[in-house]
Amino acid sequence: MSRTDLLRKLLPGFIPLFVFIAIDEIWGTRAGLIAALVIGLGELGFTWFKEHRFDRFVLFDTALLMVLGGISIWLDNDIFFKLKPGLVELILCAALAVSSFSRLNIVGMMTQRYMKDVSLSEAQMKQFTRSMRLMFWVFLAHTALVFYSAFFMSEAAWAFISGGLFYILFLVIFGVEFIRQRMAPQTQKTEPEERLPLVDEQGRIIGQAPRSACHRGEKLLHPVVHLHVLNNQKALYLQKRPLNKLVQPGKWDTAVGGHISFGEKLETALRREAWEEIGLQNFSARLVKTYRWDSALESELVYVFVSHDYKRIRLHSDEVQEGKFWTQKQLQQHFGSGVFTPNLEYELQTFHQEIFG
Repeated sequence: MSRTDLLRKLLPGFIPLFVFIAIDEIWGTRAGLIAALVIGLGELGFTWFKEHRFDRFVLFDTALLMVLGGISIWLDNDIFFKLKPGLVELILCAALAVSSFSRLNIVGMMTQRYMKDVSLSEAQMKQFTRSMRLMFWVFLAHTALVFYSAFFMSEAAWAFISGGLFYILFLVIFGVEFIRQRMAPQTQKTEPEERLPLVDEQGRIIGQAPRSACHRGEKLLHPVVHLHVLNNQKALYLQKRPLNKLVQPGKWDTAVGGHISFGEKLETALRREAWEEIGLQNFSARLVKTYRWDSALESELVYVFVSHDYKRIRLHSDEVQEGKFWTQKQLQQHFGSGVFTPNLEYELQTFHQEIFG
């Protein structure tokens, strides 16, 4: 899904370029630039009318086309315009490189708003990263070919490499990934998917389901644990989600949060998640609230715990970027600013007395 969103959002930005190439062959550079400008402005207007936002990639691509195309006309040398698709693709390669080889997932942050509450498993995240790395190497090679064709190849060869070949490479990449996904179940039979218990609103187990089935909009109610950790001044410890997360990257969240596996006791799940996320062991905690949380893609029965054993926190996992204590005043000042995850804000505002006492 994420790769489809990336394709759907990036390709419109290249339409002005392809229009220019077609018009330039028939009526010349000036006519091509005018047509590309009209198409670019039309795309911007359509996006604003439909979604009330400006597509920054289309805006950047169109502006760069106008600048380099104008320089080409002014100097009577089309080399500046020919370099344009290579420059745009070089920026795309940089974003893919940073996203797939570092902790800063730029592509994930770009596509997150189109993915709503989609949650990827560890295996799916690895697959997404592998796909970005494949795209990086393929498009890096294509970028080099665009620059080479601009200087040393014919107009027709440059037009094909900059336009048609770009689409062909996208289709090849997605074809490879489609085949790989179709073959994946046969090669991963030795790694069964985690199963989660299905419960009613009183917490009684009424069945079980694969983890993926609980996160695709079927509203299968399943239990999770959240742990709030307070210090002696009643400041609240929060964890910051890594920037390579596709859902709510870089936002502050509950100190501990995770699923209860099928057959696992509530207390066992709480202690396992506390150790995995913030290195907390041998702590005491009390259950203060249980509530149902519904999002676009899942339904959770949330067990909210509170602990005051803050001195035992030891971050040791890459699941958490950092952690720190927030005073109640600091929390209030940042509500609604996008600093916190929606789930955290709901709990702190709705169950303030139960959590802080």
